[in-house]
Amino acid sequence: MSIGADPRSAAGLYERKWERYSVNRQGMLMTVGFDLGAPKMRSCQLIDISQGGASFSVTTTIGLPLHYYLSVVGVASRIGCAEVYRTDKRIGVQFIKEIDEELLHTIVRADYFTGGGAAKPKVPERRYMVGIEKGGVGSRIT
Repeated sequence: MSIGADPRSAAGLYERKWERYSVNRQGMLMTVGFDLGAPKMRSCQLIDISQGGASFSVTTTIGLPLHYYLSVVGVASRIGCAEVYRTDKRIGVQFIKEIDEELLHTIVRADYFTGGGAAKPKVPERRYMVGIEKGGVGSRIT
């Protein structure tokens, strides 16, 4: 930083270009080899998405190239991806061509309506009293 430069100007370096949306959607990664044979499919769990990129987790990264297609379950589009980072089982990608807002909102809305973003752990049913039957209103248990 040069002398007399505005220190607030560096704040723009750390801002994201697109707004990220946290989602919990199932996706598929499609890779095509050099032989252009049958594409290989691999499932992934989408974590967040924006117009320019996404992050997701996979069960294993073994054999996964740096470029592939991402398709979100329930959406009829394939999105070309270039990998930006790979840490353990989490992968961050940049889209080769940024997606339009309509496709982004379709993915986010579908996640909202299916309850994917607010996944709550399933609570086991609590029994009323173990060993004692619970009768309905007006019922007579003898």
